[in-house]
This record gives sequence, C-alpha cells and structure tokens, in this order.
Amino acid sequence: MDRTQYVIEIKHHAFIRAMERRIHPDLIENCIKNGSIKKFGKNYVKFMTKSIICVGEVAGLKIKIITIERREK
Repeated sequence: MDRTQYVIEIKHHAFIRAMERRIHPDLIENCIKNGSIKKFGKNYVKFMTKSIICVGEVAGLKIKIITIERREK
C-alpha cells in the first residue's frame, strides 16, 4: 500500500484522545509518514511505530485516522 496516493485526515475526536493520552503531534506525524502499514478487515489500516498505533479507515482516496493509541509492550 502506497501512502502517498491517499489524503490522510485525522479526525478531531482521535486528535483529542491522543492529547489526553499525552501523544505529541510530532509522534503522530512520524507514525503516519514512516511507520509500517498493516491492512486488516475490509477497509481498515494500521500505521505502527515502536510506541504508537494509528488506526485508519480507507474511504476512496482518503484515509481517516479514527483512533491513536500507545503500543503495548
């Protein structure tokens, strides 16, 4: 999956929850741009780094990030 072909949109609710979980926006951006990608389900995708997971929903040429959480160790 080539992430450059999609417009990535972070939902307001996901961003608010990330701030509550003390996840800095720079970490979110790094995760989306450089993290590994895993597709699951029919329309869902995960961007993963060592510390963050961003879950998104693929809709046409747009990926909507619906949740951002810390990775369990």
